[in-house]
Amino acid sequence: MTRTKTDQIPEDALRFYEAGAGAALATVVETWGSAPRPVGSQLAISGNGDMTGSVSGGCVEGAVILEAQDAIKDGKHRVLTFGVSDENAFEVGLACGGQIRVLVEPVLSDGEGLNITKLNALVQGRAERKLIGSEVNLMNGHHQVTFVAPVMTAPRWQERQSGTSGNHFLALHLPPLRMIVTGAVHIAQHLVPMAEATGFDVTLIDPRPVFGSDVRFPGRSIMEDWPDAAMKTLKPDVRTALVTLTHDAKLDDPAIEIALRSDAFYIGCLGSSRTHAKRVERLKVAGFADGDIQRISGPVGLNIGAKSPAEIAVSVMAEVVQVLRKA
Repeated sequence: MTRTKTDQIPEDALRFYEAGAGAALATVVETWGSAPRPVGSQLAISGNGDMTGSVSGGCVEGAVILEAQDAIKDGKHRVLTFGVSDENAFEVGLACGGQIRVLVEPVLSDGEGLNITKLNALVQGRAERKLIGSEVNLMNGHHQVTFVAPVMTAPRWQERQSGTSGNHFLALHLPPLRMIVTGAVHIAQHLVPMAEATGFDVTLIDPRPVFGSDVRFPGRSIMEDWPDAAMKTLKPDVRTALVTLTHDAKLDDPAIEIALRSDAFYIGCLGSSRTHAKRVERLKVAGFADGDIQRISGPVGLNIGAKSPAEIAVSVMAEVVQVLRKA
């Protein structure tokens, strides 16, 4: 099963290249005014015209794809500028006005640009949840990829770190956002695809095979370990959200305790206010302070009056995004 992932653009560029059609990576390097996508937004394009991601929410993608296909053929990077005044912006694609500059880099077999070795290093580093730095000379297209290790204090850290400096574009590629869900229950059947469509890598944990069957979660890999063992393997970080859905203390509590000792940016737990009060008491007995316990959203989700499993999943996903964007 093919699933939409909005934070897998370098990975898609690598997939396009390995399929033999050629590939290019387009990146927003500068914006002015009412730009529809922030600096660092990316679009992967294949030589066949396939694409994933976006650099303008659909406004100028057509022109970027054409330039990318030319770049794949001639092996040369280009920097494109789009945008005029609000009165006639629609004619060139930016209906909201503003301006954007887009760097288009073909994936090369070798050379100083974005070659396949550098793209592989970027993808591998992201898979290992490392922080990767890129520096591109906008004049000659030289591209450097380095591993960096500053302290990340918020999941949106990248949005404050990418930009141009003279003729150079500097970017930090954070690991993909990740959601860990304990409990392959009915709500999870709706939450998992929502989270994936929102750009999260989702790991579903449930040691009960009857819950995590392929019929209920087609095409998805489910960890059948107990949550404490699974969480120790996954090592939640500042780009990780945890959602517990089992109602079962022996399944949920070990995952919550490990998340509370980590930098996970969101911890949400299903259950009524009464259930959460009992959870709080157990965590206090386990030695957690009030400040730690207050990190937990319980009952989980925004209060939108949700009743059905799908509505509860919507409320959970909305709260995760709210916490992420206000971080």
